[in-house]
Amino acid sequence: MDSEKLTEQKEKRKSPVFSRLGSFFVGIYDVYKFIIRLFKEAFLPPYEFREIMRQCYEVGVKSLPLISLTGFITGLVFTKQSRPSLAEFGATSWLPSLMSIAVIRALAPLVTALICAGKVASNMGAELGSMRVTEQIDAMEVSATNPFRFLVVTRVIATTLMVPALAIYTALVGMLGSYLNIHNNELTSFRAFIDTAFKTISFLDLFSSLFKAVVFGFTVGVAGCYKGYTTSGGTQGVGRAANSAVVVSMFLIFIEEMIVVQIVNAMRP
Repeated sequence: MDSEKLTEQKEKRKSPVFSRLGSFFVGIYDVYKFIIRLFKEAFLPPYEFREIMRQCYEVGVKSLPLISLTGFITGLVFTKQSRPSLAEFGATSWLPSLMSIAVIRALAPLVTALICAGKVASNMGAELGSMRVTEQIDAMEVSATNPFRFLVVTRVIATTLMVPALAIYTALVGMLGSYLNIHNNELTSFRAFIDTAFKTISFLDLFSSLFKAVVFGFTVGVAGCYKGYTTSGGTQGVGRAANSAVVVSMFLIFIEEMIVVQIVNAMRP
């Protein structure tokens, strides 16, 4: 009897672990079904072009002030911090090349994606979550409207299109901040700065940067829409959805950054 009680106690202790592990794999499967449905709905008519354009405006244009300030300060501060290290070796003339490599290869898509994860993904999670808990999505289904296509597909397409555009803009603004700092200290002309900066940039660098921005944009859209669309638990669930959308999207962005960098480095001659 004592041995049976011990085994029962051990099984009870193990059950929370197995339940959490099971819920984790169930969640992975739900995300898989969500993404598969997303691709199916994206290519089937009717297409919500007006809603896609509205979401592009929400994601892109309304993010420009924050993107502009962050990109400019990133280029300015990174140049200012890099100058003393290069000045020790008398290599301040390498600053434009260093900044082009840092901004275009890594900082522009990563900074843009992180800003969109904090601003856009949380907004999507909160907006769709509030629609779910107030039964607005259920009402759309009853009225013969496809809420998944109208609410989810349009937002994911908007983030996938606009994050690369914002990343290009961030790179330009960051290089502008770098040029102003270099010109203020070394009196370098704009033409000399551009010639030196883009000598070290290859087509592979531009392609990998745009590819990362597309992947990051898709990740931000999927994370924000999935957390919001599957919200439960009332108003508290809306807050959890917005918070987890930001955390999950940022975590996935760093993982994808690491994977893409390894692949691109393997492709370099």
